Amino acid sequence: MFENIESIVEKIHSTSPFFSLEINPKLSAKIKDENIDELKSFDKIDAFVVTDSPLARFKPSSILSSIKLQNILQKPIICTLSMRDRNSIALCGDILAANELGLRLFLALTGDSIKNGDCDSTKGVFESNSSKLATIIDDLNNGIAINKKPLIEKVQRIYHFAVINSYSNNQQSIKNKILKKISSNNISALYSQPIYSKDRAEFLLSSINEANTSFGTNTALVLGFFVVTSYKTAIFLRDKLPGVYIPDKWIESLYIASQKGVEEEQKVGLELSLKLFDDLKKVHNKFHLMGRKPSIFKAFH
Repeated sequence: MFENIESIVEKIHSTSPFFSLEINPKLSAKIKDENIDELKSFDKIDAFVVTDSPLARFKPSSILSSIKLQNILQKPIICTLSMRDRNSIALCGDILAANELGLRLFLALTGDSIKNGDCDSTKGVFESNSSKLATIIDDLNNGIAINKKPLIEKVQRIYHFAVINSYSNNQQSIKNKILKKISSNNISALYSQPIYSKDRAEFLLSSINEANTSFGTNTALVLGFFVVTSYKTAIFLRDKLPGVYIPDKWIESLYIASQKGVEEEQKVGLELSLKLFDDLKKVHNKFHLMGRKPSIFKAFH
């Protein structure tokens, strides 16, 4: 059996390095063997995070994919769940049933707008925001279901993670959101959106430390890290992903490189990302690695 869930949570709260890697399920009824082999090769990854149809683009169930991958990879899986596609009855039922199958780590999101997705005829549920999902998890840990009735058999401890923006024109708004999230629910760690400067990392660390001091909590920070290897991707992240800021210097460097060809563009993007990663490691040692090509992260440890 893989390293137990509690030891991974303890590692997130320790001074030891921690790395999680994002997995985006493919539009397929089966996970290919070569994909499994690639994921198994990441021996320095502590946990995998399975996404829940990001940008509202249809993908297989994050819960069922998480259970399957956790059994195959024998490593803890953090399952992403959003309020976009299911109401609180469905979410509570899914989390409760998944508990017996060993899935006990959840990253709670409000969810991306349906208008950004690829299913034109669908409608979002959005019963509430991610705080409602966090409360559902807290209640289950206390033996109470969504209908306020006690559970016949209590759950194994469920661990909840939340997301914060890495950037805002109003820095106080980020501090306020951190304070609200940490004070309202029992959050094991906050995962940041992709971050592109050491200053932002220091600001988030300081803000979370202040909140923990105020409330006597022990919420950790995991920095989101997304390798940018093209000018097009940099523009998308800057313009389309809320709470993310890419320095103008990066945009300019990638644009100039793109005029010289794809190879130069990727080379410059990788150099910028490696330099950033080295800078971030000087102030923190817990990272969530995001991107469509996991193999690129073998250079980032």
